[in-house]
Amino acid sequence: MRGILMLFLVLLTALTAGAQHQQTFTRADTLRGTVGRERAWWDVKSYDLHVKPNISDSTLEGYNVITYRVLKVDSIMQIDLQEPLEIDSIAQDKQSLTYQREGSAIFVNMVAKKQLKGKDKKITIFYHGKPRVAVNPPWDGGLIWRKDNQGRPWVATACQGLGASVWWPNKDHQSDEPNNMTISITTPPDLVDVSNGRLKKKAMDRDGNMVWTWYVSNPINNYDVAMNIGHYSEFKDTYSGEGGKLDLDYWVLDYNVDTAQTHFAVVKNMLKCFEAWFGKYPFYKDSYKLVESPHLGMEHQSAVAYGNKFKMGYKGTDLSGSGWGLKWDFIIVHESGHEWFGNNITTKDIADMWVHESFTNYSETLFTECEYGPEAAFEYITGVRKNIKNDVPIIGQYGVNNEGSGDMYYKGGNMIHTIRQIVNNDYVFREILRGLNKTFWHQTVTTRQIEEYFNEKTKMNFNKVFEQYLTHTSIPTLEYHIEGSQLKFRWVTDVENFNMPVKVTLNDGGYRFIYPGRNWQSTGITLSDPKKFKVDPNFYVNVKEI
Repeated sequence: MRGILMLFLVLLTALTAGAQHQQTFTRADTLRGTVGRERAWWDVKSYDLHVKPNISDSTLEGYNVITYRVLKVDSIMQIDLQEPLEIDSIAQDKQSLTYQREGSAIFVNMVAKKQLKGKDKKITIFYHGKPRVAVNPPWDGGLIWRKDNQGRPWVATACQGLGASVWWPNKDHQSDEPNNMTISITTPPDLVDVSNGRLKKKAMDRDGNMVWTWYVSNPINNYDVAMNIGHYSEFKDTYSGEGGKLDLDYWVLDYNVDTAQTHFAVVKNMLKCFEAWFGKYPFYKDSYKLVESPHLGMEHQSAVAYGNKFKMGYKGTDLSGSGWGLKWDFIIVHESGHEWFGNNITTKDIADMWVHESFTNYSETLFTECEYGPEAAFEYITGVRKNIKNDVPIIGQYGVNNEGSGDMYYKGGNMIHTIRQIVNNDYVFREILRGLNKTFWHQTVTTRQIEEYFNEKTKMNFNKVFEQYLTHTSIPTLEYHIEGSQLKFRWVTDVENFNMPVKVTLNDGGYRFIYPGRNWQSTGITLSDPKKFKVDPNFYVNVKEI
């Protein structure tokens, strides 16, 4: 009876845990997260976005011209624009088009005979309304309507996860990036807009407002497209890097220029470190910018949003607890790391967001190593483990615009650090990171592509490692016991045939590799004291003596 009761409790616990991992998805989630028929037949070539924010009532009005290529003939096009924003009209070839709306999805009735396969076409969407206001940006995003320290307007956007369609109409799916983009923002004459790319033109319109026109010459994911409006001042610098001269442009509120000139000095060392590990900065044509923002920060491509208030660490704290996290500004380093992982390499589905966040989390460790050495890097990466929850799988559900667990940051970074130990050759590991950015330069990818690249370049098979850390909540547990001169060991994991190498102390001379599987194995051990047995703490695993 007691055994049956125990079994019942175990099953109940498992079911409860499983229920916590399950989410209910709606048709709206599918429309947002899937490349259905209404999206698959056309490929975005460019956006030409025009937006006029009305600061007095927190509304927007504008239009977007989408240039697209017809991949195959069809007659229904899905455009995304989140409620409560409203469509005014949609036109093509000077002809008004009809449409039906289903929540945030707009289904446009195209003239099929004009959709010629292989040809480029344009469609213009006019819209207006009062967009969703960000609740807790950048995590719970939207439009941010704030005041600066002098009570003047300060407006920004932050919409990762939520989607760019919260403030402008587009094909809101990460798999389809425009090759280039024009962003024109109209502001009152005393305000400045800073967006992505390079400022091509500023001109006063007939109403006395200023129109700021920015041009992005590289592919850009939708959630990176940014609007920052405030009383900005600019100062400039240059960096001589792997791609030649890189323009550095800093836009901060006018009363913060002196502080920023000192605080932003870290940027050159950071870029030097990241180029050494990741390869050439991906957006030389569009420059590197830091833009002060009324929210903590975001990796807006070539216009990184910065809101850490010129403090070291993360809002003045050290996320690792090691002390090293207070040596540098977390937002500058982390968000800039996304220029390689997230902006240069973008995932097709948001479920694979770990590719963005895990590698970028590890960029913090690599920067610490560049500046302060390997021991500091070790203390930092192992220090952040206290933030790992192991609650929900890192990879989310595909096709429904679903991110996985926040463990994609700290756990994902520690997974990459563990893989680095297995590779056991920093030249090869560095070439993998650089090679990823070269091979998938300005592309969208899947988890499988990243895994296969690691396997190819290391001549090892990391599939089981990725599967355990990314798709299960638990981490590998090395069970062991020592009998005389024999060490017996095995992995306990969710993944069948898991066989990850790990370094342990087999003698008093340091760490050596053993190659556990799921079945018990043994090897000789000559430690002077069995209590000195350890697993290399660079490996993010559990250890259990039995």
